[in-house]
Order: sequence, then structure tokens, then C-alpha cells
Amino acid sequence: MSEIATTVRTDAMWEMLTTEQAALYLGLSPRTLEKRRTVGGGPPFLKLGRAVRYRLCDLEEWIAQRRRRSTSDPGAVAEPGPGAQPGVFPVRR
Repeated sequence: MSEIATTVRTDAMWEMLTTEQAALYLGLSPRTLEKRRTVGGGPPFLKLGRAVRYRLCDLEEWIAQRRRRSTSDPGAVAEPGPGAQPGVFPVRR
């Protein structure tokens, strides 16, 4: 088990992680989490002043919601991000 996983297992309900720690836990890049905070689709986060934190229990719930039985399993319908228009997807330039 990784060092971060060992550290965050102590008090899972309120353990708060930085973006870098949450990214490591999820196997994503910090930049991916930053982008998903902007466009939506990422795990819930807390804004404490200027600091962004993720609760471990929210990350685990977010992971569980993405569980699929096959590649054709659509799972739950994702909610659009704030300000999103139905059927309009952001374009990367």
C-alpha cells in the first residue's frame, strides 16, 4: 500500500487531502482535478478560503459511482457542469 493510502486511512470520514494528494490517491494528474473543478465531472471538493480540499469519503464515493460491469455499461448519467448548455460540449483549443 502506498504511503498516501496508509496516511489517509486513519480517519477517512473527515480526512482532507490537497489536490496533489487527491490526484495521487485517484491515479489522476493534479491538472485533471483542476480542470474538472472548472468544467464539472470531478469529485466534490471543499473551498476553505483559497485552499481546495477533498474529503477522502467523497473521493471513495466518486470512485464507487464510476463502477461498471462492462465497457458498454453507460452507468449513471453525468450531470453537466455549471453554466453548461444541453448538448454543447467544451472544445479544447
